[in-house]
Amino acid sequence: MKENPFSISHLQRWMVPVLLFCGLVTLFAGSSRAATADDAIIIGVVLPITGKEGKPGQYQKEGIELAIKQINDAGGIFVKDKGKKLLIKEVFYDDGSDSAKSASLTERAMSSDGVTAVLGGYSTALGEAESVMPDRYKTPWITTGAGATAIFGRGYQFAFGSLSPVVLIGTTSAQFLGSLIDQGKLKKGLKIAMVVENTDHGIDYVKGFNDWSDKHKGYFQVVMNEKFELNATDFSGILQKVKNSGADIFLSDAHLPDYITMHRQYLQNGLHHQLVSYGARGPESDARKALGAGTDFIFSGIWWSKSLPYPQVKKFADDYKAFTGHDVDSWYAAPAYEGARILAQAIEQAGTLDKTKIRDALRKAELKNSILPGQVLKFGANGQTEYPFVITQNKPDSKVDIVFPKDAATGRSGGASTCEIGQRSPHDLCSRP
Repeated sequence: MKENPFSISHLQRWMVPVLLFCGLVTLFAGSSRAATADDAIIIGVVLPITGKEGKPGQYQKEGIELAIKQINDAGGIFVKDKGKKLLIKEVFYDDGSDSAKSASLTERAMSSDGVTAVLGGYSTALGEAESVMPDRYKTPWITTGAGATAIFGRGYQFAFGSLSPVVLIGTTSAQFLGSLIDQGKLKKGLKIAMVVENTDHGIDYVKGFNDWSDKHKGYFQVVMNEKFELNATDFSGILQKVKNSGADIFLSDAHLPDYITMHRQYLQNGLHHQLVSYGARGPESDARKALGAGTDFIFSGIWWSKSLPYPQVKKFADDYKAFTGHDVDSWYAAPAYEGARILAQAIEQAGTLDKTKIRDALRKAELKNSILPGQVLKFGANGQTEYPFVITQNKPDSKVDIVFPKDAATGRSGGASTCEIGQRSPHDLCSRP
């Protein structure tokens, strides 16, 4: 009798070799994965390169990847318990500027991809979403783009940040304006209008400014303090309030898309102030291309500038341009680059790929000859770094100067030079009729 091709005995005969083959494939795949994990240090990178935060996220990605390339070109990281140098293998995810996606991709990297650590978290919103994962999976995480103090006030043990606290943007901005008052360029009792994003970033900015102001009575009078939602399209109402406030100085804390949108409408509505700031935004090439001379004399409190007078900064800027094909834009790439470098140093100091020991090494790590202000990167007890900010000011013809602190300045503040050559700007400090 002819055997039924679907009988149990027939299926058993042909399934045995198939299952054996599948088992071998799984075995070799597992061996390959094990070999890869053994021969490389897998680092997860979760950043936005699409969506509203896509441009800054791309710059941060480039900074991290430049550091990885330089480390790998030098042979990798020596891991003592492996007895050899290992190359870094990057696992990258684009979170699309979406907080929920950012959290899930960070979780995926930590739970499924076998990463030793994760870098990323550009922006306060995305960084806060990611920050719950490191302790859950006992995996070191360095946010290279989120500086809100709320992230580091929750007792997390595996979370680190290469951005100084946002509160210092407000403090340093106040110090800068105070220095102009002390020099006689501005008058005491300046009326300040503040318009900040409705996030922990905005809250920190206001706190930093007010902390300095409270200790220096008589310098400022805050006549307006309003919040706006991220990614707004119409700022006409809040700008009308700014106009009606009679303020001398306009201070905002905004991310890049909101800075461009708000300042375009600021110009369209014919607003003028002695000085204007959008917090950590101002010198970005996208904004200057979009708004032209309308961005001249805006000042910014930022984490880094390519104009810092350190030889290592010039080398970084040159290396970055050679690697990416374009100039470094504003501050974004620098803390990402240094975040990758201090992680590499901590792994070598730990001498192992054990995540808890790498965490412990990060707590003690001190990256000297850093390109960041102060030339040292290290983490505080809460995991966040703290180094000085610089104040930059946009000048005509797309020039940007560091104007504060004095020992890092590359140009004079407040547009005094524009008075000397007979030019006028709505944001300069020339005497007014």
